Amino acid sequence: MLFAIHALDGDNGLQRRLTSQDAHKAHLATAATYGVTLIMSGPLVEDDGVTMKGSLLIVDADGRAAVEAFNGADPYRKAGVWGSVTITAFQKRQG
Repeated sequence: MLFAIHALDGDNGLQRRLTSQDAHKAHLATAATYGVTLIMSGPLVEDDGVTMKGSLLIVDADGRAAVEAFNGADPYRKAGVWGSVTITAFQKRQG
């Protein structure tokens, strides 16, 4: 089942993001150990197309618990990069 992880940066999110970026990228490589397959991911940006303000991850997993465990262990989450995180089941229709 597909899930969208939509995370918006909180206070000082950009600075926290930059200091935690390498650890976050390394964590994404461990998705399979959580029973999660990373389909796609990347930063959400301001309308300037450059300034990062959040993250969007599309993942495949057998259930929400695996996605929550994977997201809960993310260094961005632990470092307080994200002020809000929404995990939503997703049905792919096109693309």
